[in-house]
Amino acid sequence: MNASKVTPSVSKGKNKRETERKMGSSALSSSMTSSSSHLLFQHKHNPLLESVCFRSTVRLPKTTTTTRAMLSSTTRELALKDFNQGNALKIISGLQNYNRDNVAAVVTAADQGGATHVDIACDAELVKLALSLTSLPICVSSVNPHAFLAAIEAGAQMVEIGNYDSFYNKGLFFSQNEILKMTQETRKILPSVVLSVTVPHMLPLPDQVKLAELLEQEGADIIQTEGGKCFNPSKSGVFGLIEKATPSLASTYSIARAIKIPVMCSSGLSAVTAPMALAAGASGVGIGTAVNKLNNVVAMIAEVRSLADSLGLPTGSRVTAEEISLRN
Repeated sequence: MNASKVTPSVSKGKNKRETERKMGSSALSSSMTSSSSHLLFQHKHNPLLESVCFRSTVRLPKTTTTTRAMLSSTTRELALKDFNQGNALKIISGLQNYNRDNVAAVVTAADQGGATHVDIACDAELVKLALSLTSLPICVSSVNPHAFLAAIEAGAQMVEIGNYDSFYNKGLFFSQNEILKMTQETRKILPSVVLSVTVPHMLPLPDQVKLAELLEQEGADIIQTEGGKCFNPSKSGVFGLIEKATPSLASTYSIARAIKIPVMCSSGLSAVTAPMALAAGASGVGIGTAVNKLNNVVAMIAEVRSLADSLGLPTGSRVTAEEISLRN
């Protein structure tokens, strides 16, 4: 295709997305009641969106479900960069967390605390909200492959089959075959999007390793481990923190030695155990409840910063403690 013919439409698309981001940021700011929230939740330009392109589906019947979002190699590289460097820090708001205020706080904490990625529920409107607050790569989590497309078209750069914790309390578990089928279906719908898949901690460790190997063969880009949330430590303090992280650390150690793609250690981690995950072979860590259950954005930022410091991540534009206190 001649580039001169598509430039006007691309420019209009960019202008439209910029207008939507500004409107989203303005609406969010007006809903915040505290002065610190007004200062902390600020609009961010997201350079990753410049690399997103979509395959045309003109004249497809309304019943057709073969529409596919295509991400450029540049977008994939940016989303995977920190994993390939072995120091990714993904902050997770929760697969079934659709509370806009809480999601906004988690995204802001990830952005200003020094994380490298943020993971939110698979919802197009939440993606637009997140895009107005951060330039970090945005991952969306779901167990429904067909739900990913709308989120990707809204601007998400990664998808995650996992973060199953919210289902366990309801007595719902996912088998190896179910996870493989979800992965295969997602790859059909989104052949070039960065795909992370969680291996359930309920499986015996040898089965976790085998599933990870099969997922790698099916085209997964990242394998995420879990386990800490359903493990109750016998002691408190540092000993308890290490004990709580043990299941996920064990999975990470075993899986990382069996596959070539990055492994992300998640569930039950803290600033104490996050460095242990990297030592066990992880290329990054995922943090959920340690951040998203805190009751204000300032506390969330402080926790993310503690985690980033424990991993030796560069300070960059992270908010300092003095700045946080001044904004209160």
